[in-house]
Amino acid sequence: MRERIQQFGGFLAGMIIPNMGAFIAWGLITALFIPTGWIPNEKFAEMVGPMILYLLPVLIGYTGGKMIHGVRGGVVGAASTMGVVVGADIPMFLGAMIMGPLGGWLMKKIDDNLEERIPIGFEMLVNNFSAGILAVILALLGNVVIGPIVTSISDAAGSLVDWMVNARLLPLAAIIIEPAKVLFLNNALNHGVLAPLGVAAAEETGRALHFLLETNPGPGLGLLIAYYVAGKGMLKESAPSAMIIHFLGGIHEIYFPYVLAHPIMILSVISGGLAADLWFTITNAGLVATPSPGSIFAYLAVIPRGQHFAVLTGVLIGVVASAAVGIVLLRLRPVKEEETEEDMEAGTAGVPGLA
Repeated sequence: MRERIQQFGGFLAGMIIPNMGAFIAWGLITALFIPTGWIPNEKFAEMVGPMILYLLPVLIGYTGGKMIHGVRGGVVGAASTMGVVVGADIPMFLGAMIMGPLGGWLMKKIDDNLEERIPIGFEMLVNNFSAGILAVILALLGNVVIGPIVTSISDAAGSLVDWMVNARLLPLAAIIIEPAKVLFLNNALNHGVLAPLGVAAAEETGRALHFLLETNPGPGLGLLIAYYVAGKGMLKESAPSAMIIHFLGGIHEIYFPYVLAHPIMILSVISGGLAADLWFTITNAGLVATPSPGSIFAYLAVIPRGQHFAVLTGVLIGVVASAAVGIVLLRLRPVKEEETEEDMEAGTAGVPGLA
């Protein structure tokens, strides 16, 4: 069972790691040019939405398909991913991680079955049409089945967080919030559930703890520090730039691939979130509004008078707890260093049904 989990984690890493450059590019554009960014620019900010909604999921879908069946698998995986992307109002990274490998695997099976049956001279015609027809079928399947399922998962996570908040189980909300965040459901949780509750609470007391639950940059920073201290390969090398984008720029999405690449690291950010949220609850901390984006600078702008110690200490606790747990996890279960594209593709050999 442990080997299966490690193989699955390695497969996810193979889909995410090659695309880290694109994630960092999106993070920089977002941190710089959105209305609350460092140098707001309306024209450049227009790239932010299409990149996270279309470019990044399609890249992941292509990579997942290519790992299984080369370029043909990648093309079908990317086209299939468009089915779950179109019409969704949340980034479909989870859908891409399903449709990409599925497209590559089915393309491989079809090619294996047709290999000895294609008449001489018709190879290109059959190959192109088989890939195109399969891509159409999977895109339609993704649009009507997978997309709604992922959206339902997002709605369920929001409902569960809402219930935990109403049940006064705020510290435990991190158990739901952090995994949901790394599946890129963070905006749905924050703006759809926590922000409205926070606004109502702030009207009565002048501040709300709800604004701290999802936006805290501490756990994410701790995770990246853990990778820098105990990680290796591209994840370690890219961690410092991701720290800047995440903690100073407030773009939390930049650390999500680091969890997806090594799923056990979700325990790191959950630990940081639990510790910080417990502190926030004990000290009755809160913000006057949602920090946007969730950077330390945005935090400083919305901390009410007399709350700086409680809020900033909570952020620090999140950093320390997440980093400590993350370093231990990386020492006990080090992430496999994938140095070449061939190594990543070879990693699929250990996944049942993908060889």
